[in-house]
Amino acid sequence: MSSSRSPGSLIAKLNELNWLLPVLIMMVGAIGVVAIYSATGGKWNSGASQHLTRLMLGVIFMLAIAMTDIRVWFAIAYPGFIFALALLIGVEFFGVTVNGAQRWLDLGVMRIQPSELMKLAAVLALARFYHDLPVWRVSKPVGMLGALFIIMAPLFLILNQPDLGTGIMLAVTGVTMMFLAGINWRVITSSSILAVIAIPLFFMYGLKDYQRARILTFLDPAHDPTGASYHIIQSKIALGSGGVSGKGFMEGTQASLKYVPENRTDFIFTVIGEEFGLIGGLSTMILYILIISVCFWLASQVKQAFSHLLILGLTMTFALYVLINLAMIMGLAPVVGVPLPLISYGGTVMMTVLAGFGMILSAHIHRDVELPRGSGLLL
Repeated sequence: MSSSRSPGSLIAKLNELNWLLPVLIMMVGAIGVVAIYSATGGKWNSGASQHLTRLMLGVIFMLAIAMTDIRVWFAIAYPGFIFALALLIGVEFFGVTVNGAQRWLDLGVMRIQPSELMKLAAVLALARFYHDLPVWRVSKPVGMLGALFIIMAPLFLILNQPDLGTGIMLAVTGVTMMFLAGINWRVITSSSILAVIAIPLFFMYGLKDYQRARILTFLDPAHDPTGASYHIIQSKIALGSGGVSGKGFMEGTQASLKYVPENRTDFIFTVIGEEFGLIGGLSTMILYILIISVCFWLASQVKQAFSHLLILGLTMTFALYVLINLAMIMGLAPVVGVPLPLISYGGTVMMTVLAGFGMILSAHIHRDVELPRGSGLLL
């Protein structure tokens, strides 16, 4: 059931670790420290020091997860999903409301956002589900219904919070994993037709008023310059004013004069673009592309379906963070409240992203471990 080629000692596992990925992650995280320091007017204790501390602790946490046998993540895939789903249900009854959104659970000593945990849990559960499922059943009703439950159950709860950004990420990642698992093209085509029909209905009846306003702002950014369009307009001004080389570190007027709201969280890339210009912005994007590329390469090295889908699913989640955030602040997508991973200020997202990278590294380190098949649910 298990391979003797699995690295046993800590030293052996460290030797198997692809160190390029942690180095790239720390480089992006360091950019976050610098950007937050500038966004807060050079006040070290207004976010920059906390971000650095979280980055250091998070990298240690990531390496600890990487050293953990992949069979542990395989075993907790379904229990972890059920636990995260229970937390999401708990938010419905006991959740804390912040800025009109009920997304957090107050545990006394800390607050947690279960939707962030679900991003990991859903990928784990889908990877386990398709690992256990015979290929010929992927497009059969049991395969379709099982995967759709894993995606739709948390999606319904997340959209009800409301959290459109996380909902989009969960849905796109889930559908991508279904595609990677080998779903029949006829199913994909028919599902696409149904989606096209459902999108207008969802726009009219499934979104909150402020979410519809954001989408209308995306379609016509100038229609409400002091209201719903304000974020996108100021973001574009900041990015454009940076030019090729930028205004210089801590010289950005859009940030220092607070024209761009949330400039240390969701809109932090405007600080990079204004102060370091096109060169700084492209350099940051290249680092993200390198991280994603390394993860794809790691996925190509593993043998087990669970590990392969786990790496690809977590990589897709990370890529969506980057893509949605950058498209949002450039006016190429509606504002949906998705942070820029490893750079935006925020502890929950930082730890979730680094935990995901830890699982990716764990899957690669233990790539020769054989996992049992056919023991999952819904079979």
